[in-house]
Amino acid sequence: MCDGTTRRKFLKNSLIGGLAYGIGMGIYELSYAQAVHIRFSTWHTPVGREVKTVWEPMLEEMKRRSGGRITSTLYAGAALGKGPEHYDIVAKGLSDMGYFTATWTPGRFPLSDVLSLATWVDGKDVATEIGNAMYDRILHREFKDVKMIELNGCIQSFLWTKRPIRSLADTKGMKIRTPGGHQTHYIKSLGAEPVLMPLGDVYLAIETGTVDGLVTCPPLLLGFKLHEVVKHGVVATFGCVTEGVVMNLESWKKVPEDLKKIIESVGNNPFKTTGGLNRDVYKVMMKEIADKGVALFTLPPGEAERWYENFREETRKWVADLEGKGLPAKEVVRMYNQECEKRGVKVVAFPKEWA
Repeated sequence: MCDGTTRRKFLKNSLIGGLAYGIGMGIYELSYAQAVHIRFSTWHTPVGREVKTVWEPMLEEMKRRSGGRITSTLYAGAALGKGPEHYDIVAKGLSDMGYFTATWTPGRFPLSDVLSLATWVDGKDVATEIGNAMYDRILHREFKDVKMIELNGCIQSFLWTKRPIRSLADTKGMKIRTPGGHQTHYIKSLGAEPVLMPLGDVYLAIETGTVDGLVTCPPLLLGFKLHEVVKHGVVATFGCVTEGVVMNLESWKKVPEDLKKIIESVGNNPFKTTGGLNRDVYKVMMKEIADKGVALFTLPPGEAERWYENFREETRKWVADLEGKGLPAKEVVRMYNQECEKRGVKVVAFPKEWA
């Protein structure tokens, strides 16, 4: 039986040893002082708004609220794998927590594509409120192999091109980069050719004429410096993509119960927690884009309605396809419209006869 001095030395050495063993190895528990170290992965650029105003502050807030018991390492810029791989990067334990894009893995999360319908959402904080509500109501069925921290439908994407677009006639035959999902069908409905490619390849593709433009959201246009090669933007919503923060199940199990509450509280709506990419920031980004020389054009109401009726037809086709596979797609679209209406958000791709 050891005396008090020996026991204190033992505890100190155990603590230091546990810390040294845990660094770089993901979730771990320190002897006599439970703590966690989270490896967080994202494909977002290291200097982009997402990383600087959301992910870094979110992880720092978890550390602050936990009194230093939650620490982290951030792997940004697709350091652990390409964008479409990020769900599996977390699910398989290469990272403990990360931001994934469901739309980039077609057919894997079919009902969750509802979050990427053409909708006017100008803040990720609002998009997350809607996504979390849809997760609780029905979309949890599609994510059983991870711990969902938050789910969102991003903010509206626009059409960015080298030459001005004023009507459907102007889009005929253009090659437009698509983020996938509904946006691919929307681009086709305008008579253009969708081209699926990573955002990191788009700058050169536009510069060399491989594509004539792209559909993406304002923060990514700025984050990838695409304002340097596209000088026109059509302010008509194409929706965006379905995304979210997930955590590896085994990593989650190892987190002490009191720290789980902190992770959920901070991460359930990281955009609201940090103030990053909320509605106020959206206005700043749009002004920044205009100040950088991109001419923004809002479609006249009649022309916008022609575009959106094409988008609504794509919703009808998508629902018919999923219902043919036994999935309750129309019910899910109605749920989504309900959650959006509660928050004053307009789903332009919602067929009016389904109201």
